[in-house]
Amino acid sequence: KGIERIHKAIENGEKITVYGDYDVDGVTSVCTVYLYLKSVGANIDYYIPNRTGEGYGVSRAAIDSIKESGTCLIITVDTGITANEEVEYAKTVGIDFVITDHHECHLDIPNATAVINPHRPDCNYPFKELAGVGVVFKLVTAYEEFISKKSRKECARKIFSEYADLVA
Repeated sequence: KGIERIHKAIENGEKITVYGDYDVDGVTSVCTVYLYLKSVGANIDYYIPNRTGEGYGVSRAAIDSIKESGTCLIITVDTGITANEEVEYAKTVGIDFVITDHHECHLDIPNATAVINPHRPDCNYPFKELAGVGVVFKLVTAYEEFISKKSRKECARKIFSEYADLVA
């Protein structure tokens, strides 16, 4: 679902904002998604909240600011798994969410377009201890596989060769 929504946004020229955490995992995740999606033609921006002024996580004020910039899709990286109310609010202002996160899930997962997290109870991915940037690596590799129609292995090699410095 996440790949399909991202593809639709790129195909339609919709503005996408990557929303990340301000720690090392969050910043490398933002960079990886931003650089990759830019390379495949996305109208892309990023948002990293101010640690002292905004704190951790997704906020309504940030959603309002992002909406004013023309964004239709927010992709969270290393954050968002507890943003239930914020995702619902974003829907009312016309913004979809694709959440990528690696933190533990609560019982109620946000009702986003897609929630990609190895800790989801329904996720059968065998390694649950990916960092946020590891989840992002899986996302961009899957997107590369979707658009290129090449094998997963070929796509993983390509993405890793281009973004290993950030992913590692």
